Amino acid sequence: MQIFPILSTFLAAVSVSQSFGPPPGASRPLIFPAPRELAASGHSFVLDDHVIIAVPAFPSDEDLFLAGSLAQELGDRFGLHLKTERVEYLDPGKRIILMGSIANPLISMYCANNGIDVSAGNPGPEGYILRTGASIVVVAGSDDRGAFYGLQSLRQLAGKHEGQLQFEGVDVRDWPDKPFRGIKLYLPGRNNIPFFKRFIRDFMALYKYNTLIMEMNACMRLKRHPELNAGWEEFARDTNYSRRNYPPGPIHEVEQNSSHQDTADGSFLEKEEVADLARWVKRYHIDLIPELPAFTHSYYLLTRHKELSEVPEQKWPDTYCPSNPKSYELLFDVYAEYIDVLKPRMIHAGHDELFMPVGLCPRCKDKDIGERYGEDVRKIHDYLSSKGIQTAIWGDMLLQEVRRKGLQKKHAPDGWTYYAPGGMTPEQVERLIPKDILIFNWFWNKEEGEWGEEQAEHHEARLDEMGFKQIYGNFTPRIERYDVRSKRSTIAGGAPSAWFATNELGFGKDLLSDFLGCSNILWRGEVVNGKELSGTIQAMLPEIRVRFRGEVPPSQTETTIVPVSIASAFNMGIAEAATDVDLRGAKSGKVIAPFDLGTASGKNAIIVGTDGAEKTGLPKEVVGIKVGEDATSLIFLHASARPATNKEMFRLIWDMEDTADLLGWYEVVYEDGFVTTIPIRYGVNIAEWNWDKRQSEKDYCYGADAVPIGGFPDNPITFFAFEWTNPRMGKVIKEVRLKGTTGFRGGDPDFTNDYGPVVTKNAIILKAISLVKKRG
Repeated sequence: MQIFPILSTFLAAVSVSQSFGPPPGASRPLIFPAPRELAASGHSFVLDDHVIIAVPAFPSDEDLFLAGSLAQELGDRFGLHLKTERVEYLDPGKRIILMGSIANPLISMYCANNGIDVSAGNPGPEGYILRTGASIVVVAGSDDRGAFYGLQSLRQLAGKHEGQLQFEGVDVRDWPDKPFRGIKLYLPGRNNIPFFKRFIRDFMALYKYNTLIMEMNACMRLKRHPELNAGWEEFARDTNYSRRNYPPGPIHEVEQNSSHQDTADGSFLEKEEVADLARWVKRYHIDLIPELPAFTHSYYLLTRHKELSEVPEQKWPDTYCPSNPKSYELLFDVYAEYIDVLKPRMIHAGHDELFMPVGLCPRCKDKDIGERYGEDVRKIHDYLSSKGIQTAIWGDMLLQEVRRKGLQKKHAPDGWTYYAPGGMTPEQVERLIPKDILIFNWFWNKEEGEWGEEQAEHHEARLDEMGFKQIYGNFTPRIERYDVRSKRSTIAGGAPSAWFATNELGFGKDLLSDFLGCSNILWRGEVVNGKELSGTIQAMLPEIRVRFRGEVPPSQTETTIVPVSIASAFNMGIAEAATDVDLRGAKSGKVIAPFDLGTASGKNAIIVGTDGAEKTGLPKEVVGIKVGEDATSLIFLHASARPATNKEMFRLIWDMEDTADLLGWYEVVYEDGFVTTIPIRYGVNIAEWNWDKRQSEKDYCYGADAVPIGGFPDNPITFFAFEWTNPRMGKVIKEVRLKGTTGFRGGDPDFTNDYGPVVTKNAIILKAISLVKKRG
């Protein structure tokens, strides 16, 4: 079998992707995750107005959905609007696209006539075959999901070659490694619903995820307890406006659970909106598991019911009293409303991170915490089971190897001594925790100072011995020995997690390595990480950004893109010792369309310093970079002098954009004197010039395309093309100014309520600017 890549596309309308080439050491995969079996068929399928999408004379709803989805995809992306025709047989005189499960009579007939072996057992659940040739495209699934995933692979094959729209010629046989392929995220806020829907259709479905775990909290309007909606909004405001990641007011400032106040962007949706999201998710063959935390992480239940708190006098309690019957009256009222709207087959009931001080609750102080925890899990399990709903929980409290034995002595910041819970005893787990609960195992990986990889494997073995099915929660592509560990029959799959608000910026800059890396593992059964994965992601980003944003940048629709002459502002030679920049071997002249990489009087670029813990000694600004034109967009070819940091969004929940180091900014100055700024953030729209030396799978730049510009084999040079669309079209841009920051502080790498340290010194290097001209 042959696996063959195609180049990433950038500025496709002017055919410059061939000039850029792929990022160093990577290329865009033809299909991702790579199919189990993939060969070139030798004949591409040309897409034009003569092609029809064929469905049976009496099509199923799924047949029509597949046909409509492909027609919509080709229309939206390429302006080709194919017709769907109902047929009783396949006309050899027509060029046809045929999709469906083996239950589709046309599929069954075609497979029988052409000796293609497809059945419910071959390739198996969710499996499919895909063939593209000169006259026909066939997607045949073992079941409806298999046909759907065949369509997702077909979507990725569409592209232009020498100006001709076509599907690459392939012969594919494919099936998943694991049945549970999930992503955990928060219910989106109202303004992020469009992004959420695109994420489901154009990312999760496209890359073959089949399960969504969505944390809900009090983020749907509740008829029985509207006070929880009001309390949730006040709780989010109080936490964010206090500039905290964790709520203000814990007694003695003891450690509390993470509060997740950015679920639904700190507000709530109407029931109709939540029901619509559930329908959307289901339509794309994704099972929705609502997460409604119980016992722990229960801020959303207790904002207006502090009388139910396990820890009296907390301003914002996180744990309810399991000895108070009213706790369950409230919890099950909330569950009932969500069940009525979502009709789920499973609910995730949380139950991780039990940190609260033991012995303060008058009702519980003489009771064993392991017993109370187990009794709480059983009550919830039995309530859900009575409604035909399975239960899932995080599994850390089930293992003393993870949470330690017995009560744990702790010291609060003010010196107060208290005791926090340890794990349940094996006897308590056996007696109290039902074995049909799905366990989310987040302790599958080695923890610094806690346990190594060998012990992490022991954790999953212990859950296996206890009789539980499990999935890898908080999954990442850094898992070791997956090929051996995944053979354990009780491991059903995995789910990477988004522990911050559902939005494009965070998912783009922070999570693509986890989401794409885990997609590859769970579907193909193969671990790819480190430099190889970040390079692949960088090559895929032009298409991912368009799908995330739901809009195409001007450079991909316009035909006139010209370089801006900026050499008169150059102030940097071939190297810069203060920040270890060495651009020897960089290409020069108009060799990479549409940029002019020329030099002027021995100068090669514009550079400004980012002063942090140390000063660079470089200029802090360069002004007078002339433009003098009404541009539709500007494309900056730039790089940072050094790697910087791009921390997860949950490190600064009240200031999420600053989790990516702010190195500087562009000022765009219009002829009428108005000035707008463009932040330059590491990992968002810039990365280092020697990016090819990266190590991690997270070392990609979401908002810009990697452009190799020469160098030497041991010192390749990469700059990043970042496109900014002009918000004031019709107004002439007089000039651009480049400025560096001073003393910037981003997120703290630890779990705190503060900013991190001042950044180290850095610099921004601007090599070229091009502009997309207005139409004539």
